Amino acid sequence: MVPELRKKFNAEFTDKAYRAFVQELDTTYRYPLDFRVSETPLFLSEEITRELVSAGDLILATLQSKEFTSHASTAVPPAWNVPRETAHPAFLQLDFAICQNDSGEFFPQLIELQGFPSLYCYQAAHDAATRHNFRVPSEYGSYFGGLTFETYLGVLRNLIVGARDPSSVVLLEVDPERQKTRIDFACTEKMLGIPTLDLVKIIKKGRKLSYERDGKEFPIERIYNRVIVDDLEKKKVQSSFKFTDDMDAEWVGHPNWFYRISKHTLPFLKNKYVPPCMFLDDLRSLPDDLGEYVLKPLYSFAGSGVKVDLTRADLDAISDRHSYILQKKVTYAPLVQTPDGYAMAEVRMMYVWETRPLLVNNLVRMSKGKMMGVAFNKDKTWVGSSIAYHP
Repeated sequence: MVPELRKKFNAEFTDKAYRAFVQELDTTYRYPLDFRVSETPLFLSEEITRELVSAGDLILATLQSKEFTSHASTAVPPAWNVPRETAHPAFLQLDFAICQNDSGEFFPQLIELQGFPSLYCYQAAHDAATRHNFRVPSEYGSYFGGLTFETYLGVLRNLIVGARDPSSVVLLEVDPERQKTRIDFACTEKMLGIPTLDLVKIIKKGRKLSYERDGKEFPIERIYNRVIVDDLEKKKVQSSFKFTDDMDAEWVGHPNWFYRISKHTLPFLKNKYVPPCMFLDDLRSLPDDLGEYVLKPLYSFAGSGVKVDLTRADLDAISDRHSYILQKKVTYAPLVQTPDGYAMAEVRMMYVWETRPLLVNNLVRMSKGKMMGVAFNKDKTWVGSSIAYHP
């Protein structure tokens, strides 16, 4: 998207530098990578960066409206309604496909959004490793709002740890050592000084929570939640602590926002950055151009349950129609020139929300297949997780 930078990066690229880049990520933190990283970052032009920021601002304005509050009131399943809900999410992700019009101009289209944490600390590590091993112009950065590596971590520390002792703040997950995102947990431990805790190891005494480490018991006063609540039922997790319990601990990333800002939100958003989307049960008749839509379950993660090539039989077989949406397909632009063809890109704009929404960083996924997830691009090169640099 910045042709001169793309040509320069490709000309200077070596397999040795890429191996060193991966090796740095594999060995600097407690866990190695469990997903593929792309051989290249994405270089965003000033124009598309402005478009991405504007798209985010427009969506955020809608998310702060009274009308959205009413729409989101039905999003949380009653069985998973967690007490002490916060007034807004602590974290917000907006995923944009980068598309191209007939005039050759790039523009973003919202694919998904989440009121849930992303790989905040890992992306800082990814940026550092990229700069160590490749040449990135000093006037290009991945952070927003004038943030640097140090001030970015300061923002995260203030939001996640706050005034608490780091030992009383836990990153909570189910079976964290087996999660594909575990490198982010290790980055968080090192950068913020908080421990990662498996949900089943929580000790509950009345309204108090604690955990044991090195033979000593520590109180839990804040929970940096990385548990997808819906997974607890699917995985039949047995724990002394139930999310629906009213406990004396603060949520950083309250679980209810996983539902309130999610695919459930997409049909509500109406602007030029959002493809047409509707709940399946709101349709009186199916679109004649059904092949131009994708079917998504409301509460799925990492592309699970998504159907790209739809038939009427697929839709007729669904009984719980309010739990699915139809979203108009978008055409990803072949925009990253690589040695074996062009790659497509999706940019995640990453926000934190303490007193107001603040755009802080980004995450990129590159693909040469039908879907963006790393799992859908096996045996391909110059695809996978990455980062975008903007002027």
